[in-house]
Amino acid sequence: MRVAVYALECKGIWSVWISLDLSVDRWWWSGAGPESQDRRLVTVDKLVLLSPALSLGWAVKLRDRFKQRDGMRNWGAKEWGEYVSSVLEPELKEEREAGGMGEEEQWLSDGISLWWFADPGWEIEQAKKNNDCRGNDLDYALLESEVEQFVHAVAGRSLLQPEIEALLAEGLPKQTGRWRQAAQLAHLQGRLQLTAAVGSPAPAAHGARARQLPAGAGALARAAAKLPHVLWRGAVARRAVVRCLRCGSAPTGRTACAACGLMGCAYCEACLALGRSRACALLLRSAALPAVRCTAALDPTAAAGRWGLSPAQAGAAGAALGFLAERRERSAKPCPERFLLWAVTGAGKTEMIFPLLEAVLAAGGRALVATPRRDVVLELAPRLARAFPAEILAVLYGGSAERWGSGRLTLATTHQLLRFHRGFDLVIIDELDAYPYHNDPMLAYAAEQACKLDGSFIYLSATPPQEMQRLVRSGRLPHARVPVRFHGHPLPVPQHLTMTSIQTCLKRGNLPRPLIHTLRKSIEREAQIFCFVSRIAHIEGLLVLLRRNFPGVVIDGTSSKDPFRAEKVTAFRSRVISLLVTTTILERGVTVPRSDVFILDADSDLFDEASLVQMAGRAGRSKNDPAGRVVFASPQWTRSQRGAISQIRTMNIIARRKGYISKETLR
Repeated sequence: MRVAVYALECKGIWSVWISLDLSVDRWWWSGAGPESQDRRLVTVDKLVLLSPALSLGWAVKLRDRFKQRDGMRNWGAKEWGEYVSSVLEPELKEEREAGGMGEEEQWLSDGISLWWFADPGWEIEQAKKNNDCRGNDLDYALLESEVEQFVHAVAGRSLLQPEIEALLAEGLPKQTGRWRQAAQLAHLQGRLQLTAAVGSPAPAAHGARARQLPAGAGALARAAAKLPHVLWRGAVARRAVVRCLRCGSAPTGRTACAACGLMGCAYCEACLALGRSRACALLLRSAALPAVRCTAALDPTAAAGRWGLSPAQAGAAGAALGFLAERRERSAKPCPERFLLWAVTGAGKTEMIFPLLEAVLAAGGRALVATPRRDVVLELAPRLARAFPAEILAVLYGGSAERWGSGRLTLATTHQLLRFHRGFDLVIIDELDAYPYHNDPMLAYAAEQACKLDGSFIYLSATPPQEMQRLVRSGRLPHARVPVRFHGHPLPVPQHLTMTSIQTCLKRGNLPRPLIHTLRKSIEREAQIFCFVSRIAHIEGLLVLLRRNFPGVVIDGTSSKDPFRAEKVTAFRSRVISLLVTTTILERGVTVPRSDVFILDADSDLFDEASLVQMAGRAGRSKNDPAGRVVFASPQWTRSQRGAISQIRTMNIIARRKGYISKETLR
């Protein structure tokens, strides 16, 4: 995309702007329209058209890296051309190396025009010089009406041009062909941000100075007061680093681009599945609004009664409500504040977030519940809809029919967060330790961008990452533990069974007697048996051996590569299948009453402490069978196994100490 870029002098302060439609800018800065009284406070003295059609990425750099210099008021086209060339020197060099520009580089200065804003002839001359500047052809009353609809439609979002057009085609079809004018006016009003999808993060303007200026003039302070840009990891950027501003990744290459005409247009492959992010691609972002304050947080006792929470659930929900109500006075960090709900598997995490959502919605805010997996989204959607029937629930995932749906309450997979920007007062990340969110900087960046800067994060996890656990132990991360399940019984503590590896068993063609004996006990008590293995390749051979030893038992296997996985899990839940051999694909999100868990090759490097705890958590979830059996079967006793058992025992100890486990439940 190519855009116009111009410099503007206002009361001795210069700033640079980009424009999708110069006719809108002319109207805005002339002080016309119903907001003219406010805009007369901004006296525009001089306008310098730097280019009527510059590659968006280059135009954004001119705007964001602009520095006022002495004597600019008296500069001519030559001086402005030299300034533009100096700012874009790295880009010009890269373009020459890619075989572009050549003698045509002169167009950088050829497009420069200088105008005193008071000159009555400038409007006519601008119309002649730029076909996009149509003078008085616009219906400005209609445009201002369309701006309101446009801003509402893209509120809280971060969208590329094709996504903008797809959203409008569904919700505002009349604006599909002329949305650029509405976007430009909203940008001048300070309600939308226009930037390049790939580029250097812009320095942040000084907030207090920007607020003192009239509507649409906040960017005028950029040259006078700049602060170091804070990257998503929290480190201060000492120099401009090119990255994809949608997903935070470094661009992986440069190609010739028909859209901007450059030979070396940078692009990002990390988020390619959601549309091509390029240096010349427009990224439109809703301007961030302040987060709501839940100062009138719901009474924890009343919330516990309304949502049917257990004492342990109510205690954790109350701590989180206190965090939402008081956090502003504790911290002034330029990023969302965080709280961890560390709840054991089967504790009822979903029920605990209901009071938090209720508090934010009651305060007039917007809340987002994000989870890494689509199947969890589909499972949670009807529960949230029943809990909050008065709210419009937007359910977003890959292939969702509601891709552009919006509401004050949103449920989405973590990949969908790439399409949001500072849109939510509360972001709840469920299963933060699960694939694909865990250890994916792109999704962490997306989550950070989706939350308002003074908003809140609530993390939900039964097995938080080690770094997060260290923050908890050091007191640097507010948290609440839920050490017991909703039924009040202790977690089953895994037992270790020493046996040869599965690979050895398959070579020998038989299973060890201790394993057969232990499995038979579970079969005799009519338990549903999860049999976890570390490798998909072991499933078929193990099924042969199991069926040979237990001929009267319905045994099957599944994995991520099984096209009938959903049907088999359903059959397992309904007790049609009694023993299911599977991989970690079923380590979480599956609740089967009266179940036992066997983890074979528990010493495998593919089973870390967190995955062992999650797999063990499949047992004992039912109040009718809370003491399910968990067996770690392996040749060796590893640190991961010891850590998993220690974590489970620690939670049981905390639960007993707090009185969540009664003597009756121990009998």
